[in-house]
Amino acid sequence: MTYAEVILPLPLHGTFTYNVPVELSNKVKVGSRVVVQFGPKKIYTGIIFALHEEISTDRRPKEVLEVLDEFPIVHQVQLDFFRWMANYYMCSIGEVMNAALPSALKLSSQSYIGINPEVDFEEENLDDREWSLISVLKGNELSMNDIGQHLGLKRPQRFVKELAEKGYVDLYEKVKDRYQPKKEKRVRLSSLLEKEENLDELLKELESKPKQVEVLLFYLRNVPVLEDSMTNRIGMAKSILSKEDVSVSSINTLIKNKILVEWEETVSRLENVERTQTDTVHLSEAQEKVKLEILNQFRNFRSVLLHGSTGSGKTEIYISLIQHQLDLGKQVLYLLPEIALTTQIIARLHKVFGTSFGVYHSRYSDNERVEVWQKVLNDEYQFVVGVRSAVFLPFQNLGLIIVDEEHEPSYKQFEPAPRYHARDSANFLATLHDAKVLLGTATPSMETYQNALDKKFGLVEFTERFGKAGEPKLIFTDLRKERKQKKLRGNFSSELIQAIEESLEKREQVILFQNRRGYAPYVACEDCAHIPKCSNCSVSLTYHQFNNKLVCHYCGFNQPMVADCTSCGSTQLKNIGFGTEELEEELEIIFPQAIIQRMDLDTTRSKYGYQRIIEDFEDGSVDILVGTQMVSKGLDFDHVNLVGIFDTDRMIHFPDFRSHERAYNLIMQVSGRAGRKSNHGKVIIQTNDPGQPLLERVRSGDYRHFFQWEALERERFGYPPFFRLIKIIFKHREKTISYEGAIFFANELRKNMGNQRIIGPVEPVIGKIRNLYHHELLLKLEKQGINLVAIKEYLWACEKILKQVPAFKGVGVVFDVDPI
Repeated sequence: MTYAEVILPLPLHGTFTYNVPVELSNKVKVGSRVVVQFGPKKIYTGIIFALHEEISTDRRPKEVLEVLDEFPIVHQVQLDFFRWMANYYMCSIGEVMNAALPSALKLSSQSYIGINPEVDFEEENLDDREWSLISVLKGNELSMNDIGQHLGLKRPQRFVKELAEKGYVDLYEKVKDRYQPKKEKRVRLSSLLEKEENLDELLKELESKPKQVEVLLFYLRNVPVLEDSMTNRIGMAKSILSKEDVSVSSINTLIKNKILVEWEETVSRLENVERTQTDTVHLSEAQEKVKLEILNQFRNFRSVLLHGSTGSGKTEIYISLIQHQLDLGKQVLYLLPEIALTTQIIARLHKVFGTSFGVYHSRYSDNERVEVWQKVLNDEYQFVVGVRSAVFLPFQNLGLIIVDEEHEPSYKQFEPAPRYHARDSANFLATLHDAKVLLGTATPSMETYQNALDKKFGLVEFTERFGKAGEPKLIFTDLRKERKQKKLRGNFSSELIQAIEESLEKREQVILFQNRRGYAPYVACEDCAHIPKCSNCSVSLTYHQFNNKLVCHYCGFNQPMVADCTSCGSTQLKNIGFGTEELEEELEIIFPQAIIQRMDLDTTRSKYGYQRIIEDFEDGSVDILVGTQMVSKGLDFDHVNLVGIFDTDRMIHFPDFRSHERAYNLIMQVSGRAGRKSNHGKVIIQTNDPGQPLLERVRSGDYRHFFQWEALERERFGYPPFFRLIKIIFKHREKTISYEGAIFFANELRKNMGNQRIIGPVEPVIGKIRNLYHHELLLKLEKQGINLVAIKEYLWACEKILKQVPAFKGVGVVFDVDPI
């Protein structure tokens, strides 16, 4: 008897044992998808984690219902990676699998309703609505959505439940495969017409039918049948033929008369525009030296940090290293922190590699991501560019992982589990493949730089900007003086306005950075000080002028902008603070002749939103680009000579131990967009206190000086990179239960871990999200002399103890390992 250990996409620890029926025993393989029943009704797609011949229980497991794959879609290395991630980030392996697989590879189990065949409905006293539904269900099965549409109900569940309780209908789960290959209808000439004499004879016969002749002539102009009969085997997409000014009925008549042959073919959803390799990489002498130093460091270190200043040409070095690995027959993963950055990098890579690589990110549809997955699995893609989820792709021969802008918080997954960091996960993935990792950035994270200083990572420093570009000039504008002298225009200092005017006169471009989208952070009543807040979260609503709505950026709740205060009825409402949308409006007033574009989450929701904005800015169609942190991440524009940075003080003084690091990184990264192809870049930083210590370090541009200054504080107060952190979050609909559960958990921890390592519980800055109140504990662990595995097992044990208390059974507990 064969048994399968199956990973299910559930937040339950471990795998689940299923019996493999004899008829499926030759089909099951580790890494293949199977369909199994879990509980009385639910059907799930799982992945076989292991196969064995014996079980340690007398209870007979349920059977595997179906094997979906002829060959495994997940390799053993990936399964080992899933298990490591579940253990390290304290989640279930099912949650890792759920994050790893594209949604379209997971069969969905949907509730369907059918009538009970044993009921004689003629003898039942049914009302009109019940009769209407029963009549439709006879001989049919309907989903909950179908029933809702038929009855005109938004939520038909209660009505269906009542029918089920009366015994009139049965509810059951039906499995549906989400991935459907894309089909294309194609046409070709009958093979008999590939001879010229037969074709001439047919055209004479059709002289009285000019529309059919027109169709045939269009086909022959595009498919040279007589010169090369093989082109007729490929034929033409019917959609192309139908788009032309030809009769669709004539096409169908020719098919019916077997003059044209129609068939269906599976095609790729991925962009298939032919791109020839038009460029090769030529490294400068300095870049070549850095590349050789990286290769030399790889002899002694698995991971190497490339600390290169903005505009130094790190991308060219990456491309050369990618080509080196491909020449060795190895696979390469190139990770980027933002979809916005992939747009520009991909255009550059197409010039060098043509279409021989894949792109993997969330703006692709589920089916497109499945096709990238399959091409990696089948060795059709040796090289993939992607965001953090690309670490899960089924590489078999990985030689190099490049993590560009490794300091970026975007590499950390926040919700849902697994709360992994792609940079750290990439380092472990490389050990499984015996691959190398290159971490590139101008502003390393504190953890990565400390690892380099400790000789855990190699370190290559590259401070020379590429070509003729020099470092941009930093100018700090004192907003207090501007206010006193009444020089401010809206949120713009006189110095920034003058600099923008000069740039526009020279036909150069401007980037303005404000790390807050929307029009205003919040709206307040000037009479009673009331601030509209989200009904689900303890956070103020942000005003978005473009749709005149107040929006919660945490749960998505929105409502129309109010004209009167909901507390006192006053009409004296004022916008407090400012976002990218307000800056855009002010720019349109100050510079009416300029073409302005905003790049934030609101303007880039569509699949090609980023691409459209970046292409418009690259080709000079846009003069001023206003954006959030999207504009800070490695974008390379030739004609930007001015960068303006707003709201600097808010970034610096945000209540978080990483606020100085993040502010320094953001300011330096945004500044790096200026003067990348010239020696006259300028950066204007607006602040109320130009002399504050962090800005002095920004002014010097010496990262190591900043690191040493920040490290002293971190070590003194017990924060990374000198201590490990585990954040424990407690959630409940009742605030007192959330808090008391957190206290109970903290007391359990202190029994064996003492007081020094535990901070809290405290209510976070945003204490309520999606109607759940939050409280947090922070666990600080020394890096030496601590058994991290034992600590995590103890945390799991404390959670079990908490859940055994009836009052705390409903408290959600979330472990966030290495929070950022």
